[in-house]
Amino acid sequence: MSSDDVVLERLLAQFEGVDDVVVAFSGGVDSSLVLAAAARALGPEHVVAVTASSPTYLDDERDAAVAVARGLGVRHVVLETREYEDRRFVENSRERCYWCKGGLLDAVARVAEAGGAVVVDGTNADDTGDHRPGMRAAAERGVLRPLLAAGIGKAEVRRLARELGLATWDAPQQACLASRIPYGVPITPDKLAAVAAVEQALHALGFRQCRARHHGDVARLEIETDQLGRALELRADIVRAVHAAGFTYVALDLDGFRTGSMNEA
Repeated sequence: MSSDDVVLERLLAQFEGVDDVVVAFSGGVDSSLVLAAAARALGPEHVVAVTASSPTYLDDERDAAVAVARGLGVRHVVLETREYEDRRFVENSRERCYWCKGGLLDAVARVAEAGGAVVVDGTNADDTGDHRPGMRAAAERGVLRPLLAAGIGKAEVRRLARELGLATWDAPQQACLASRIPYGVPITPDKLAAVAAVEQALHALGFRQCRARHHGDVARLEIETDQLGRALELRADIVRAVHAAGFTYVALDLDGFRTGSMNEA
């Protein structure tokens, strides 16, 4: 038995004693692996995937989630969420993620309660190192976190996802679009739409891992450092896309892409 097989068995063991689960399913590699593991451990008929659809997520992410759930043969529910109607979310304090995640998990819990199921998410062992208030919301609600419980980090997640044939095994890291707006700056649908438009344009230009941070009239672009030269080659296309999204100025962050850069301030 290979080391990855051992890790997979450790993950599957997290579902022992559980009959039915509802997976809070973003469509990213973490929740995709959890969904696949649940389907293998319990059978697809005992697994439901729930995905949020709102302006805080890219349409591409929702479409990827639909494809993965269909491929695994599990029931998939897409819920329209309205977190931007919650004043605590819109105010965009450093606790924003707590309120957003809490609202999402409450919606997922309602689906779970209807079928007597347990709520599961894709938190992995590496997610404990950054400012993540949403993890507290999950803990308060008793959400089962099999990757975290099994001590499985991002690198192992990707290896297992690849071994299981999941198309998302090398998917870029995802995050709610609200994370592109500095804390204390109110979140609006227009700001989220502007960020989404820029990031979708960057994806179309081949920049898979990127962020468009919203700083008023300025879009601060984060891409992987080995792609900075290519960004300069495509300068005209990038500038055109950013201006079309409503920004006046374009800034290319020479520090490159990094998770949670808004937490640096």
